[in-house]
Amino acid sequence: METLKIAKNELENVAEAWNAARSKIDRRVVICAGTGCIANGSLKVFDALKKTAEGQNLSIAIELDKHDAAHKNLLVTKSGCQGFCQVGPLLTIEPDGICYTHVKVEDVAEIVEKTLKGGEVVDRLLYKDPVSGSHKKGKGEITFYAKQDRKVLAACGVIDPEDLREYISRDGYKAARKAFFDMTPTQVCEEMKASGLRGRGGAGFPTGRKWELCLKQTEAVKYIICNGDEGDPGAFMDRSVLEGNPHSVIEGMMIGAKATGATVGYVYVRAEYPLAVKRIRKAVEEAREAGFLGKNAMGSDIDFDILVMEGAGAFVCGEASAMVSSIMGSRGMPRPKPPRTAEKGLWDKPTVVNNVETLAQVPTIILEGAAQYRKLGTEKSPGTKTYALTGHVANTGLIEVPFGTTLRHIVFDIGGGILDKEGKPNNDAFKAVQIGGPSGGCLTREHLDIPMDFDSLASVGAMVGSGGLVVMNDSTCIVQMARFFMQFTQHESCGKCVPCREGTKQLLSMLDDIIAGNGTLETLDLMEELCENVIDSSLCGLGASAPNPVLSMLRQFRSEWEAHVVNKVCPTGQCAALTPITIDPKACIGCGMCAKKCPVGAITGEKKSAHSIDAAKCIKCGACVETCKFHAIKRGA
Repeated sequence: METLKIAKNELENVAEAWNAARSKIDRRVVICAGTGCIANGSLKVFDALKKTAEGQNLSIAIELDKHDAAHKNLLVTKSGCQGFCQVGPLLTIEPDGICYTHVKVEDVAEIVEKTLKGGEVVDRLLYKDPVSGSHKKGKGEITFYAKQDRKVLAACGVIDPEDLREYISRDGYKAARKAFFDMTPTQVCEEMKASGLRGRGGAGFPTGRKWELCLKQTEAVKYIICNGDEGDPGAFMDRSVLEGNPHSVIEGMMIGAKATGATVGYVYVRAEYPLAVKRIRKAVEEAREAGFLGKNAMGSDIDFDILVMEGAGAFVCGEASAMVSSIMGSRGMPRPKPPRTAEKGLWDKPTVVNNVETLAQVPTIILEGAAQYRKLGTEKSPGTKTYALTGHVANTGLIEVPFGTTLRHIVFDIGGGILDKEGKPNNDAFKAVQIGGPSGGCLTREHLDIPMDFDSLASVGAMVGSGGLVVMNDSTCIVQMARFFMQFTQHESCGKCVPCREGTKQLLSMLDDIIAGNGTLETLDLMEELCENVIDSSLCGLGASAPNPVLSMLRQFRSEWEAHVVNKVCPTGQCAALTPITIDPKACIGCGMCAKKCPVGAITGEKKSAHSIDAAKCIKCGACVETCKFHAIKRGA
């Protein structure tokens, strides 16, 4: 692509040129090149499609060239994550409105021959609705997409994330131009305050107030940081925005710089996101070459540039002061507050830290106005929120809905309902949803109609967090799930403060005792008390929220915990030490192999006769279960 140098009044010209070049294309084929689809081979599909189309005498373009006046049959491009990762690799064709799923290299020849040349639809590659069994031609017919309201993700999965001109063609950088030339810093802060935008990284602090606090600081040097250190297990919202629409984040940072007086910005991305790092770096380079970044950015009197830094993957570095420490080259550890980072951050200078998703919403607010933004969401939680929907649900992937949307709508409409332990649709198997990752809480059936917003969730002991949603069916052991999150936070504790370092270790030890059958009612009481102490006395948000899943699950499913410690039984059969092993006399042929493998001699029986297990002797090691070739031995009654 040619190097662009774009003056503030040339945005419309760039957009017009791109759209003119696009009008010479018959069809556009977009192949998902987000991390998930790439892992499943989408780049091979991309290469095969180019080669096959050229071999069929179809004229194709991989990149729009405004100097090329020739008509083209196809524009073949990559996109960021299209959201429905479960059915990837995804391939969409416009203007036909076709979305093909699970596309493999072997499917390319048929797609070219039947669809791109013949205009036919390949039914077997369409999404098949698990309930009706019917095929859905495009995203508008697929419930997973149709039930969402995608704003932040509107361009992700649609545009080429490595083409600055296409971003500009969708009103890109107009908001930055408006902020730079038509608004004062105070006006930008007031507009953000009026919008009610709250931080999407977890705490939900009002963005406008944060920027205003930094603006009030008198130092000449200030910084703005984009927090891309997404560390929650299963969360990939920020990664997908950085991969699919990186310029929206850069534009949001530019507007933040205008509002606060920042002269340098950092995009802090965890090193485990190599594709996100690559694309945001390329986007920064494009923006710099275009004159949007650097000295006299966009032709204004503002000097602002952005640097991209990779984090080592420490969960605690998602906390603002720990991130600041990491950027400065020290170990990522939090510090006591006050002062807050907006007062003293990088090198003791005022520093604003905003989450990726937060910054990606800023251009729309400035361009369309706070009143328009407030049309979605609730009074105290305006706008939309992205979630990573995973677990025992029919449709998993990246979704976006307005704040105030119910959990029922997300799980049963967008998610397509619950899958039971056999993998079959069964909404009666719903048990719970963990929201907010290792810092969040547990929602049960009684919470299905609660509005999903900051305040409503806080009222029931949960939190929006970064946006992870883990759906659980009735085969999930709640104690095991609590241990999973506690093991994560204990491992990620930086160790600076005793309550977090030692408290999480002791909580994990208690959970291990319960799973091993050594827990008592006193263990539960002590665990609940320790959770409260860790929350009240930890130095930073990681420690203060680490006990949340344990505490929430303990209170929501007390009877299941008591079954573990009183009856010494795991109701779901997931805890080996608490799940009896039985022999089905109808299936047992009396071969004796299980008795030979039993290390404690708990299995007896005559040859060619059904054997039995002495429950008092059995140590539940499972050796017999693994040995039996006739599946006569199983865990559970």
